[in-house]
Amino acid sequence: MLVAMLSEPLPALTDLALGLVALLFAIRGVSAGISPAWRRMFWWAAIAALAGAVHHAVVTYSDALTGPSWAVISAMVVVTISYALAATVEDVLGPGRGRIFWALRMASLVAFAVLALFGYYGISTIVACEGVTMASVVALWALAYRRGIPGAGAMVVALAANVLAGITRAFPSSITELVGLDPVSLYHLAQIPPMALLYLAIVERSAYPAVPLGPAIVVDDDAPGTVTR
Repeated sequence: MLVAMLSEPLPALTDLALGLVALLFAIRGVSAGISPAWRRMFWWAAIAALAGAVHHAVVTYSDALTGPSWAVISAMVVVTISYALAATVEDVLGPGRGRIFWALRMASLVAFAVLALFGYYGISTIVACEGVTMASVVALWALAYRRGIPGAGAMVVALAANVLAGITRAFPSSITELVGLDPVSLYHLAQIPPMALLYLAIVERSAYPAVPLGPAIVVDDDAPGTVTR
């Protein structure tokens, strides 16, 4: 049986499922009219998950290849999060504002690269290097929601669900075994509903015109033809 030939069957199959879902959203994103930055996020999420499926299915048979393979996959996850921030900045702050967060991204990417070179490229490293980035994404959408930007509420819900899904990775085996899964497999499956919520939220947000955060523009009735901020 093919499944029996896999090195880590459940992690491989659940990562495959996650990758196929992300791939579906990346492809459908074109006809749904979502921005290129969001589509790239889904593409990289799909690539990372599908690479993870191969890693769990085959690569983990080799002790020599397991570490480097996981380092590459971790780097893909970092790129995925980078596109999430880039898309958020574009949606919330407006086009051309991505430079505001460029220094943050470079510092995070360099920190991850250095740690990976020294053999630290696991989930804890990703969380440590990308925690600020994800916090920035959540904070920007929370601010957008407070400012009443259309579609921001759905984005906040999707991101909150994603955070909750991430918590499952820390569950001990004694808990995850209650549903017949190991922590890694449960984490893979737990990411699918939040990803679907995020896709739907992005589609909803894309239906509204861009309303970037910033000082409101008010027409000065005393001086027709001028505006004040």
